[in-house]
Amino acid sequence: MEKESLGIHSEYACHDVYGALNMPVYHTLAYEFKDAKSMSDAFCGRTDVPDYSRITNPTVINFERIVRSLTGSRDVIAFNSGMAAISNAVMALAQSGQKIVTSRHLFGNTFLLFTDVLRRFGVGTEFCDLTDITALKESIDADTCCIFLEIMTNPQMEVADIRAIADVAHAANIPVIADTTMIPFTHFNAASLGIDVEVLSSTKYFAGGGTSLGGLVIDYGTIEGFDNRMRREMLMNLGAYMNPHAAYMQTLGIETIHARYGTQQRNATAVAEALSSIPGITVNYPGLATNRYHDICVRQFNGNFGAMITFELPSEESCFKFIDSLKMIHRATNLFDNRSLAIHPASTIFGTLSQKQRDEMDISPTLIRLSIGLEHTSDIINDLYQAIKAAI
Repeated sequence: MEKESLGIHSEYACHDVYGALNMPVYHTLAYEFKDAKSMSDAFCGRTDVPDYSRITNPTVINFERIVRSLTGSRDVIAFNSGMAAISNAVMALAQSGQKIVTSRHLFGNTFLLFTDVLRRFGVGTEFCDLTDITALKESIDADTCCIFLEIMTNPQMEVADIRAIADVAHAANIPVIADTTMIPFTHFNAASLGIDVEVLSSTKYFAGGGTSLGGLVIDYGTIEGFDNRMRREMLMNLGAYMNPHAAYMQTLGIETIHARYGTQQRNATAVAEALSSIPGITVNYPGLATNRYHDICVRQFNGNFGAMITFELPSEESCFKFIDSLKMIHRATNLFDNRSLAIHPASTIFGTLSQKQRDEMDISPTLIRLSIGLEHTSDIINDLYQAIKAAI
């Protein structure tokens, strides 16, 4: 079946006694076994029977299995947030004395994970411009444990050449971890670009309507021992597994991702075009033909550009006035909710960073980030128009 159908018609492993069309939510902690041997086999990983819901749960396993079938990956592990997915995947590869090579154009908490948390455990970070392949080659060495990138940076919206990065990495036997949150994995092929491991916040497109937190690690089977370390070390010892209710909600979200994402991207393109027509407003959206990353998005992501837009206003004061003047669009964080959302990144998501750090990460104090929802396009545009008028 095509992905649109597969996400809806994937059958779960065991037939439900009542014939339920949706996978039941197994809100249970422990599971009873028929004898000591089957119990031992489950706990020691000799069977895939659930043993304890901190590690395995039937509802979560079903969600993972659907993602695996949609991506063609070797393994999928669902975590309780996108940050949990990132931290577990990186810790599965890194050890004291090694370093991660990445860009300064990162989500704020990912940046702090690398620079503050992992550094305390002896894992370094070397920043370089990932759009400069020569700079990348100069940054990697024998101590590099992985190259980490966001396929579209948040909120700078930079798009690097993933295939070129992967070729450099693999020539040095270095794995590539990519945060693919900004474009749904149902709409492009990460493995074909040379990505070894996808990490993403399923809270975004897949939750559908901001219903639940979640994260995914999608393993394409190219790193020796990675799957075993993720399952036997990270998952068992760090306790960040997704809860069954979130898995249920996000399984439902997968069923409608194609319809929702299609509408959101069409809305985003129309909104970006409308904002671009306002004198003095600088819009950044790769779906615009004039955007510097338009062509590479067409090539890498099959013409998908996501549903996030950023634009600049004259001052930080005008950004606050704009946010305060919105009537329909919500003043809230999150991305790819059914509702359109607006936020001022410099004072919120990156607000605890120093001014020097924000400058190094190109977080402008005059930047507004929009997540475009499912409302009628004219209503989104009209609200933006009136708020911009009030602000400037």
